[in-house]
Amino acid sequence: MRTFLITLSLLALIATGACRRGNVSDAVTLALPESFSTLDTLTSPGSDVASDRLRTIIFNTLVRKNENFEYVGELASNITSSEDNKVIAFTLRDNVKFHNGNELTSADVKYTFDELFKSNSFKSKAFFDTVPADQKGAEPDPAKGPASANSQPQQNPGGAAKTRAVPHILSIETPDPKTVIFTVARPALNNQLLSNLVAIPIIPAGTVAQQKEQPIGTGPYKFVSFDQAQNIVELAAHPDYWEGAPEVARLRVKTVKDANSLAAELQTGGVDIAPNPSNLPPDSIKSLGSNPNLKVEQTDGSNIQYLVFNTQSPPLNNVKVRQAIGFAVDREKIINELLLNQAKVAHSVLPTQSWAYTPGRQYTYDPERARQLLEDAGYKDEPIVFKYGSGSAMVNQYAQAIQSSLSQAGLNVRIETLDRQIIIDQLNKGQVQMFTGIWVGGNQDPIFLRDLFSSARIPGGTVGCCNRSRYVNREVDQLVEEAINTTDRNQADALYGRVWEIVSEDVPLLPLWYPANIVVANRRVGDIKISPSGDWSFVKNITLQK
Repeated sequence: MRTFLITLSLLALIATGACRRGNVSDAVTLALPESFSTLDTLTSPGSDVASDRLRTIIFNTLVRKNENFEYVGELASNITSSEDNKVIAFTLRDNVKFHNGNELTSADVKYTFDELFKSNSFKSKAFFDTVPADQKGAEPDPAKGPASANSQPQQNPGGAAKTRAVPHILSIETPDPKTVIFTVARPALNNQLLSNLVAIPIIPAGTVAQQKEQPIGTGPYKFVSFDQAQNIVELAAHPDYWEGAPEVARLRVKTVKDANSLAAELQTGGVDIAPNPSNLPPDSIKSLGSNPNLKVEQTDGSNIQYLVFNTQSPPLNNVKVRQAIGFAVDREKIINELLLNQAKVAHSVLPTQSWAYTPGRQYTYDPERARQLLEDAGYKDEPIVFKYGSGSAMVNQYAQAIQSSLSQAGLNVRIETLDRQIIIDQLNKGQVQMFTGIWVGGNQDPIFLRDLFSSARIPGGTVGCCNRSRYVNREVDQLVEEAINTTDRNQADALYGRVWEIVSEDVPLLPLWYPANIVVANRRVGDIKISPSGDWSFVKNITLQK
């Protein structure tokens, strides 16, 4: 049936002339599987993966992650820290030019952060700790930076202050055009600052108002036009790009949500590259790889597909029931037969490339052991509702495979699909027993272990986000805070390792697999080398066969 539908879509494209290239041999079209909500990823109130893909080719940041997810300079040629790790100095690269021709200076960096904190945007919140209103914290210097703008107490509906946002950054100083100095509230925030800087696009001074419609950055491609109705962005190579002008002169980025339409456009040349096409099922990707005009490139990815359990909801409040689920899910079979080996089994929420990776307790498929654990737990066929977002045929297939495995082990599991936003709301309210989802990007830093498993991160609490398992373990709370607050990498590695050993034994969350990074592309496009994080930084280096 899928082949038939793809054929119909292909015929429709040919009939309408949609597959004609015209004289665009110097252009490359990239497809996104979802719409992007904004061109401004600095001050917008929300964030989405699609918008961030665009960010990586229009903008640069002070800091980026290398292939081992370590923080290194991007616009910064050098990063140095004081002995007490509270002062971090960034030396800017020479000869970096914005798309408007202006040269990058420290004033642009400070302006970027002034506007970020003034906006109280989604990304600005990462630079603050939310604490009880009466808790003391280091205060910023208003003369040296705007970080104090968000440090006022937040009111509850009754009018009384419940929490306040305490800034990580005490000051931002620019002693000369090539130097930016950040002072943080405590030494442990040194590494956290670098982590947060990865997502902040540097913009030229005085341009924040136009970023929503005419974004200007220092990236390899500059903005040309945006067709909002069609969700299409036209870009041109930045001739003065500091790493050298891209070989491909023009890029078109467009959203193609429908799998059949995407497959057809790849076959006709309407799309040249589909990076990580999450809307294409594995069998379609495999079929496209047999097309002589196309190629499929697959490398190991770092994002994590997972099952999360509400540890406060019976029968999942019994650790043996959760462990039984771990042994009952045949992940290898799902990966081999449904995902067609386009993923790898995961034993941690952290990617294997991370410096803090450890597998902890591993759950291999063992249905007999699962049944014994259920018997030991005194499980009496209590129902478990398994919820996930509607709309993805692939998710539906493997969710049913998981349900089947659990049923064979003796668990009474019922599937319920809902709109994704409804499920997120229910997760935050503790109204979901079992859920499957994917974390994109955040799991590359071990600080993510605090977000997922600290009892302070239970939604609805003082801090909130993202302990959706509502997991409480005081030893984990203590260890993860020690890990975050140490400046010794070896000590942090050992502490994070111990955290995962405990958590993997308690199983509030079961890692399933790391989806592979997959790029479906026209053979005329060369030098496609996607990083483990799956971002679009590779686009600046692609080439075209003449």
